[in-house]
Amino acid sequence: MGSNDFITLFFLVAAVLIFLQLRSVLGRRTGNEKPPFDPYSPRDVAKNPGGDDSKVVTLPRRDASDDEQRYVDIDAVAKPDTPLNAALREILRADPSFRPRDFLNGARMAYEMVVMAFADGDRKTLKGLLSKEVYEGFDAAISEREARGEVVKSTFVGIDKSDITHAAIKDSETQITIRIVSQLISATYDKAGTLIDGDQETVAEVTDIWTFARDIRSRDPNWKLVATESEQ
Repeated sequence: MGSNDFITLFFLVAAVLIFLQLRSVLGRRTGNEKPPFDPYSPRDVAKNPGGDDSKVVTLPRRDASDDEQRYVDIDAVAKPDTPLNAALREILRADPSFRPRDFLNGARMAYEMVVMAFADGDRKTLKGLLSKEVYEGFDAAISEREARGEVVKSTFVGIDKSDITHAAIKDSETQITIRIVSQLISATYDKAGTLIDGDQETVAEVTDIWTFARDIRSRDPNWKLVATESEQ
């Protein structure tokens, strides 16, 4: 036997041994194996005609489609068949990414940031959250306070309630007004350190009406504060 024949025989024996080893490890196919898992297949499994239905697990279906669920979310923050509900539905049709609960959560966070930034004279934070016109008003108030040498010390306690009171689309701009009831400790001192307004020991209830806006044509998902007023 030549050397080439010996090498061929050696690889043939090695291949047979490897095949037997893999067969013992991986097992044989019996025809009853489960199909491979497909992560993109529907989660609701249909019954297989002629198969064993007792082995089929059907997951619960959602009661509403994604679009329907979005309208359900709107109904949770605005009573159905009201002008506000209709306006929020119009916003959703114009901007499918709109989520009223997410908006309210974001507005509450923005409210706290704006209130504290104004008390601290933090113009950088305010500039990123306010429209140009509102920022100019806040900036002027801070400048007047600084010119008098006054210092504001505030502690934000929390928000008791926040509700959407009005919504509309003007041209391509979505505007939503919210009523926020918050708890705040605030005291203003003059340059001599004398208390001239507020009380550092008393929690005061503050009610504000704020309007936020966003251009639905813009890729920027952020809303900006475009109007403020205090409820008397």
